[in-house]
Amino acid sequence: MIDLYTFPTPNGRKISIALEEFDLPYEAHAIHIGKDEQFAPEFLKISPNNKIPAIVDRDTGRAMMESGAILIYLAEKCEKYWGTDRYETLEWLMLQMGGVGPMLGQAHHFLRYNQGKAPYAEERYAAEARRLYGVLDRRLLGHEYLVDEYSIADMATWPWISRYEWQGIDWSEFPNLKRWYLEIAGRPAVQRGYDVPMFVNPIPTPE
Repeated sequence: MIDLYTFPTPNGRKISIALEEFDLPYEAHAIHIGKDEQFAPEFLKISPNNKIPAIVDRDTGRAMMESGAILIYLAEKCEKYWGTDRYETLEWLMLQMGGVGPMLGQAHHFLRYNQGKAPYAEERYAAEARRLYGVLDRRLLGHEYLVDEYSIADMATWPWISRYEWQGIDWSEFPNLKRWYLEIAGRPAVQRGYDVPMFVNPIPTPE
């Protein structure tokens, strides 16, 4: 049994989707980040950086923070979802961790929550979002998934792309990424994991 401490954000959904895909038993605990529950002393013992998601593996007693590290831990625990090449999977996972997540997160901040307040930042992060979408779209030309077989790299990246409405994306520019996005959105484990620890909205579907 794994205890999952999470909230319905892209980073949180990575791990709930992964636990569903790995078919591991888990108990979800909502950490309401809008209520500053991530700063509670009990949670800080598990996640010193006061970020969700975090897990505690009851089988081993190991507590883990940082979604990328957790995905690697789960893949090693189950020896599954490594794609066709473990190092390529790690490459694309690191792109998500170092590029897709942080840059799209900045796009959300400036394009959705602070629109009109910082035109330079809006232009910068909107352009970076389109650039990263282009990187992913080119990779998916001729590849069904990021590393041919469905992997933790896809699980990490997909929840960030599911916020495309916040990123000002024109899907007509990224047909390969759109095909990938819709295919993963149709996976039952993704649909279950998307609503953990609570339902917020249906999975967005591009026209």
